[in-house]
Amino acid sequence: MKTVLITGCSSGYGLETARHFHAQGWTVIATMRSPREGLLPASDRIRILPLDVTKPESIAAALEAAGPIDVLVNNAGIGVVGAFEATPMVHVRKVFETNTFGVMAMTQAAIPQMRTRRSGVIVNVTSSVTLAPMPLAAAYTASKQAIEGFTGSLGHELGAFDVRVKLVEPGYAPTTRFAKNTDIAVTDLIPEAYADFARPIFAEFANPALTTRECDVADAVWLAANDTSNRLHYPAGPDAVALAQVA
Repeated sequence: MKTVLITGCSSGYGLETARHFHAQGWTVIATMRSPREGLLPASDRIRILPLDVTKPESIAAALEAAGPIDVLVNNAGIGVVGAFEATPMVHVRKVFETNTFGVMAMTQAAIPQMRTRRSGVIVNVTSSVTLAPMPLAAAYTASKQAIEGFTGSLGHELGAFDVRVKLVEPGYAPTTRFAKNTDIAVTDLIPEAYADFARPIFAEFANPALTTRECDVADAVWLAANDTSNRLHYPAGPDAVALAQVA
């Protein structure tokens, strides 16, 4: 029986991915900053562990408690939407601490056991903002684009030890907590000078032609985790797939 450790399981993609792997018969280590019972089925194949990917001691404790894992899914992330000019650098750094350095730290901590066994998969969840430039998402895009480059390069060195590294790129999912998973209101990041520019963009956000569901991402993560080919990119959701086709 295989084991997957998934970060950011309190809602959205992480929660749905945990449910999906469990339904497929895997043992699931579901991690979140503030563990809550009742989110996942009661099962001897599900364990919920506390994890803050920005704290080295939390990462070490979670991996020690988890024991050997076959797949690491780096899903935890925070969003930021707004004019870059108005986004405080302290918040930009906070976004990078989770979306970029948190992913790198989790990956670095998990590599030794996979390298020693010459087996394992690391799946990094980024975003469709890496497939095409999106307005009002400069800082967020930068945090995710860094992981795209990181993952591609890392795949070469870990491939020498039969460890696979994958990228899942979700599209726009309005049913997730993306816009709420931040401590700065979007309205605070749209100065008056940007109001006319931002208005049609937010109108399009409110009525998108294509969207991504949580299950689309769970399916893509499952495919990536079980694909033994050298494929690196897995767009998730109809909008992300459409962008990838023209990227």
